[in-house]
Order: sequence, then structure tokens, then C-alpha cells
Amino acid sequence: MSGAPLALALPLAAVMLVLATVSLITALKSKNGTLDPDGRLGVRSEAAASSAAAFTLANKVAFPIVLGAGALALVLAILLGSASVLFSTITTIIIFAIGLIGVLALLVAAGRLGDRVARTVPKPALKPGTGGGGCGSCACGSGGCSGLAKAGITRSAASEI
Repeated sequence: MSGAPLALALPLAAVMLVLATVSLITALKSKNGTLDPDGRLGVRSEAAASSAAAFTLANKVAFPIVLGAGALALVLAILLGSASVLFSTITTIIIFAIGLIGVLALLVAAGRLGDRVARTVPKPALKPGTGGGGCGSCACGSGGCSGLAKAGITRSAASEI
């Protein structure tokens, strides 16, 4: 039995190593609470973005699963790196495909769990504007948004109509 060619094994191992690195960095920053809400890492959902508390909680809950995904990707990277000696070409491809599906499934599960927890955090109340209800920069007044606001007409322009 001949092993998988290095030209196949090393790029597949590199893909897993990148996934492992990103997942482990995300997990560690999640645990420490140092993830940047404006960055690219962490749970990105509407519920998690609603407040800083929701974002932090979502990522702390997702931490163990993201850590597991990173660990799995790291083990797979090492395994695939040595595939030219250990496995045939088809076995290497099967290990990569199943491993990639597993790592991505764990990351999706972490995101869904974080989103579910973020939905339990109450949204912060909006501060009313000075001209009635809402933000004060549109024509909605205290009755909610209207067609004027959707058309881009401000409160001052609406008063001139």
C-alpha cells in the first residue's frame, strides 16, 4: 500500500490547521471575554449583536464547543500531515471530508447554542428623542414609523409639508 502524495496531504492538513487556529483563538478569547463585538470572530447573530451582554454571554456559552472543534481540527491536521506515510489517497480524502464536516457541524452547533442563549438576554431600552417618541430624526413622532420616514423625509421637512 502506497501512501497519499504529499501534494494532497499537506494542503488538506493546512486547511485543518487554519480551522484549528481560528477556532482555538476564538475559544480562548470567548473564555476570557476579550472578543471584539465589531470583529469577525465569535457568535454573529441578531440576538448576540443586540447588546454587549448578549454577545459576551453567547460566546461564553459557545466556548466549550468551539474549543472542541479546534481540538478536533488540530488532531485532524496532525493526522493528515502524516497521511503520506499512514494512509492511502482515498482514505486521506475520506478522513478530511468527514473531519471537515464534523468540525463545521460543531462550529454551527456552537453558534446556534450561543444564539439561543443570547435571545434570553433582555434588549436594552432605547432612549427616546427630544421631539416626542423615537429617535427624533425622522417623521415618525410618537406614533411609530410612517411612510414619510421610509421615504427619507425628516421631522423638520415633514413639518413644512
